[in-house]
Amino acid sequence: MEESTMTTRGRVTLPVEEGMDDELAGILASLGADAVRNSDGTWLPEVVTDLGAKVYATRFCARGDEAWALDHLDEHVSMYLCSDRVPALVAGPLDIRIMDGFFAEQLSPDLDVDIARWWQVRDRTSGRALDPAEWSVSGQGAQCVVTVTDAEPGHVYTVAFLAAQLWDTTQMYNYTTNHWENDPTRSKEHPFDVVHPATWSHVQGSLAQWLDAHPEVDVVRFTTFFYHFTLYFDDRAREKFVDWFGYSATVSVPMMESFERATGRRIDPEEFIDAGYHNSSFRPPSEFFLAWIDHVNRFVTDRVRELVDICHARGREAMMFLGDNWMGTEPYRELFATTGLDAVVGSVGSAATCRMISDIPGVRYTEGRFLPYFFPDVFHDGGDPVGEAERSWVQARRAIVRKPLDRIGYGGYLSLANRYPQFMERIAQICQEFRDIWDRSAGTTPSTAPFRVGILNCWGATRTWMTHMVAHALYYKQADPYLGVVESLAGLPFDIDWLSFDDIREGVPEGVGVLLNAGAAHTAFSGGPAWADPRVQASVRRFVAAGGGFLGVGEPSFHLADGAALQLSDVLGVDREIGWGLSTDRYPNLVDAHFITADLAGPFDPGPLRLDIVPTSGDTEVLSLVDESVRIATHAYGAGRAVYLAGLPYTVDNARLLHRALWWAAGRQAEFADSGVADDPRVEVTRYENGTVLATNVGFEPVHTAVTLDGTRFDVDLAPAGSHWIQG
Repeated sequence: MEESTMTTRGRVTLPVEEGMDDELAGILASLGADAVRNSDGTWLPEVVTDLGAKVYATRFCARGDEAWALDHLDEHVSMYLCSDRVPALVAGPLDIRIMDGFFAEQLSPDLDVDIARWWQVRDRTSGRALDPAEWSVSGQGAQCVVTVTDAEPGHVYTVAFLAAQLWDTTQMYNYTTNHWENDPTRSKEHPFDVVHPATWSHVQGSLAQWLDAHPEVDVVRFTTFFYHFTLYFDDRAREKFVDWFGYSATVSVPMMESFERATGRRIDPEEFIDAGYHNSSFRPPSEFFLAWIDHVNRFVTDRVRELVDICHARGREAMMFLGDNWMGTEPYRELFATTGLDAVVGSVGSAATCRMISDIPGVRYTEGRFLPYFFPDVFHDGGDPVGEAERSWVQARRAIVRKPLDRIGYGGYLSLANRYPQFMERIAQICQEFRDIWDRSAGTTPSTAPFRVGILNCWGATRTWMTHMVAHALYYKQADPYLGVVESLAGLPFDIDWLSFDDIREGVPEGVGVLLNAGAAHTAFSGGPAWADPRVQASVRRFVAAGGGFLGVGEPSFHLADGAALQLSDVLGVDREIGWGLSTDRYPNLVDAHFITADLAGPFDPGPLRLDIVPTSGDTEVLSLVDESVRIATHAYGAGRAVYLAGLPYTVDNARLLHRALWWAAGRQAEFADSGVADDPRVEVTRYENGTVLATNVGFEPVHTAVTLDGTRFDVDLAPAGSHWIQG
């Protein structure tokens, strides 16, 4: 890191807690922090008003008030669940213990609803929903049993049922991670649902009372609002299902009834269960699910606006944490800006998640909560908090130099982190480097390529920077070769348009130079059935033939029909072999050297997935071939170009490969060398409108390299994870 000559102050939020009165002022000064906050499980100290810092306070809207929750257990948060698939081995009654595999301390079958209407037994073998007269319910809680009266032998059955949520899922994590079971002052918090008028009135009134009682609070940090993403646990308290975009916990009888009134359509429980996939964001969204998201979004944003108005009326700012109970507040949907929220804060787990926060429109400022969280799972003997902070910063900085967060911060127990002086010293350096980026760039926009990149999937702009995530920024083998595309782009000098298939049906938008489609077959990200539409195919073909670029990763345009697996195989020059075309001989046109692969230090790494990809024409240039399967290929198509990559997990070499591939696909590779690129792919270069130029080392070894800018060569020496201002 290039050391700053002085410590400045600002743009940093630090967690504080009781019992550290004598230390807080010094810690804030060393980090240059100008705001403080509490965390789940900590309380603001009385001395907070003497620190000269802005004060954030955490506020929960769906938990944290156990007195209310216990007095209104019938106004709980619900979740739609699906039992295990149970086979009928003989004719006659079949008992299904619906809670097998679920955590009984978190969830319990809701027997108070109209079971015949809102529960459903389905024969998965025939696809038939059984009439309620064909099954019955007995028992309660973990002992609840659904009996199919006359099961068909050899058929498999499931039960869709509503469950009451007994324990908030985020509090479960905090409770177990911090061993709050040893603290008699802690309770397992029941969530409650603002869809019920009494609870909603209570949430509004208690917020107003709390604000009046806490004049020291400047910013209300809503963590978050009403409905948690889908997360439930197995009978051993381990995660069983997690979908950071999941809406299974937004479901209740009043919400479903209001949906039916608003849309005029009758809900089928299977539309929520979705054969057990729960409408995962990897699934091409159904018409029903999109309508449900829209309905929940309207309900939630209306109520968020009322809570924000309460804060503003008392002179306070309102901030939303992008996580936990964030369903219905998706920040890239149109209604989000109508909430009046002043700010969004979110956990930064990667460059992509950093851009997901920093690009949010409609708020005055954005803030990233950096890792590690000050919790015992990292801060313990044998832990590596310094290493985690370093890795977190290097990932986030790639995004910050492109589109900066306005603020950064940390969370958890400051007293715990303060026991590690090397960690505190390192994050002080990180805070200063963050401020230096803001100060030296003067908030100006960095330069980008002279063409835009359009990322095409089923979600479009509503899931900007959110593709291919199962849980927030966690590694998944099957997703990594595609998430790496987004992670690479988060720190590369391109302007991005997030496009749905509706956006291109009548033509690719003006300004897009390269269209990018990445994902596995049948997923929302490659497109699935969207490619059955001739208008979509024709639109892309016309775009490329007229001089545009197309870059496909994995199984782009996969839709098995009319003799092709990849519907744009003619554009890409390759197709996916599924075993039907083995009688066709293939003669790959191997190319030893190419502009795209010029900076690869070794063999191309497409990730752990192994697809069987074959060339479809003799003019397809194959740049990488392993076990007779194409890993990289290029293809000319009319006046345009296409590039195929079998996968692209994030590495510094793969990010450079993608950088080059996009310039080549756009037909502008001759301009690449002088666009501000370091010879060493570990170094990324950012040039700002005010003339300043920043080189950053995204690796963890020292680097000596050269950078070409406007015909001039600059030698640069960078420390591990370091940065250097070339100009300005």
